[in-house]
Amino acid sequence: MLRLCAPDELAEGQSRGFEIAGQKLLAVRKDGQCHVYRNSCPHRGIPLEWLPDQFLDASASLIQCATHGALFLIDSGECVAGPCAGQSLSRVDCHEDAAGLWLDLPT
Repeated sequence: MLRLCAPDELAEGQSRGFEIAGQKLLAVRKDGQCHVYRNSCPHRGIPLEWLPDQFLDASASLIQCATHGALFLIDSGECVAGPCAGQSLSRVDCHEDAAGLWLDLPT
C-alpha cells in the first residue's frame, strides 16, 4: 500500500492529480468517497486535466477530458459522452482511514 495524501488534502467535490511510482493518477472525492483512476483517457491515452488538479466539468459532477471533452462518471469511471463512450477509466483500488488515502497500485 502507498499513501497518496492526507484525508484533508482532497476536499469534497474536488479533484487532484498525482504521480506515484511513475504512474499518473487522479483522485476525486464525491459524497464523502474517494475515487482514484489512472490519468489516461481511453480514447487517446493522454492525460485528462485542463490545468493542474482540474479534472472536473463546470458542474463538478463529471470527470472531463480536456482534449476531446469526453465525460466520465466519477463513481465508476464509465464514459457517458464523447469519442470513448462505453469505455471506462482504469480504476485504482484505494481505501481511506484517519492517516490518509491509501492505494494498491497495479503492476
